[in-house]
Amino acid sequence: MNGPAEPIIRRKLSDEVFERLERMITSGEMRPGDEMPSERTLMERFGVGRPAIREAMQALAGKGLVAISHGERARVLAVTAQSILRQVDLTAKIMLSQSQDGLENLKSARIFFERGMAREAALKATGEDLDALAAIIAHQRAMTGQPEAFIEADMAFHARIASISGNPIFAAISEAMLAWLRTYHTHLLIWAGNEAVTLDEHAGILARLADGDADGAEAAMRDHLERARALYTHERG
Repeated sequence: MNGPAEPIIRRKLSDEVFERLERMITSGEMRPGDEMPSERTLMERFGVGRPAIREAMQALAGKGLVAISHGERARVLAVTAQSILRQVDLTAKIMLSQSQDGLENLKSARIFFERGMAREAALKATGEDLDALAAIIAHQRAMTGQPEAFIEADMAFHARIASISGNPIFAAISEAMLAWLRTYHTHLLIWAGNEAVTLDEHAGILARLADGDADGAEAAMRDHLERARALYTHERG
């Protein structure tokens, strides 16, 4: 039988162990919170040495599937939207640092996403949600002149709006994008008066949410983020 060559590639033992351990988790044999079997048990079960087990465990930890603590057995983690997105944190930050296009694309994606989150929030926000946002703005105002704390409050405001959707994936995406952009956010605060403008715009967004005005909330969020984007471009130019 003729045909293209199909070489068989020998795989590392740790890769095989990783796949078997991964199946134990995805099949439900191991549940979130469960302790993984001991190294010795796994060595006997799979017929491999300790290095292969440890390397496979480290790979599982790198994927966010288990937590490894010194002196304790690895424990299975619950896979959430947040834990999934954390796995690409480093890759995303490297991309942003190496490519201005990547940063611009992320800022565009954030504006598109947060416009939708503002609409959702206007339709779903409860009195408790509105009070929480007002408290964040008050705290942010108190942090004027302290860039790191001010940015923390800024991120909390936007993340809280996303959480009003009730969709944990939306909340996780919001937190991830804010974390990826955080390195660049502090540049916005260099401009005199920018903190006051940000606070006024946050208050405007909150007012539209309180009115249940989806169109107005979306427009206010769009204008807020577009203003910040233009300011960033000017400052860096």
